[in-house]
Amino acid sequence: MGRGELARFLRDRREGLRPDGVGLPAGPGRRTPGLRREEVADLAGMSVDYYVRLEQARGPRPSPRILESLAGALRLTPAERTHLFRLAGVAPQSPAVPPRTVRPYVADLLHRLPQTGVVVTAATYDVIAWNPLAEALLGDLRDRPNLARRRFLLREEVLTTGHEEFGEFAVARLRAAADRYPRDSALAALLAELRAGSAEFNQIWATNPVRAPGHRTKTMTHPELGPLRINCDVLTVPDDDQQVVFMTADPDTPTARALRHLAALLPA
Repeated sequence: MGRGELARFLRDRREGLRPDGVGLPAGPGRRTPGLRREEVADLAGMSVDYYVRLEQARGPRPSPRILESLAGALRLTPAERTHLFRLAGVAPQSPAVPPRTVRPYVADLLHRLPQTGVVVTAATYDVIAWNPLAEALLGDLRDRPNLARRRFLLREEVLTTGHEEFGEFAVARLRAAADRYPRDSALAALLAELRAGSAEFNQIWATNPVRAPGHRTKTMTHPELGPLRINCDVLTVPDDDQQVVFMTADPDTPTARALRHLAALLPA
């Protein structure tokens, strides 16, 4: 184990974090750049003395559990997490669960595009962030946030075209998530629910579909605006295994006018 390199890496990542980025108040009179050592220790659920010894290159080889806690506390990307394990001389393990929090720069995108519906989905197809126009288009994302559950179990026939295609995309992504996060109990419960409740899900799963995100055009039926021809473009966030979906319309079309009308009705 390279104690010196591990110590420098921990210190650099700690000093690069902002308190408000991890849910802590910034507070006045901060002389330490980034987080304090005791804040990282608290976030990681370890003693301050142990963490200080790691940063001073005096600590023992950390266990995989300690490294996992540090990776979460320091908000490491998957590549940084792997690097942390290697610095500690420990074989990297697959992440236990997919990230379900949205980075601030991604969240900021949602509110810069008031006339574009935007959602962020985790690897489990949970919608973990959205803007008002997206909720006005898709409806009640707070109580029904999982798009795969809505598609296969609630049978929401929102899409007039693209319904079958989205089913294949959902299954392909969930199969990949099951391979990457075999220890995620929430994902396992979702898959069990889908298998028990949807013969169509099982049929698509058996075909082992492979689908890549990109540009798609779909027709959805809105309860007030009627049929809308929506362009869906996906931006992947590889570090967090997330996707940002932008819902737009071609310029100067009835759907574009409908989206402007819907956006104007939403609270500022």
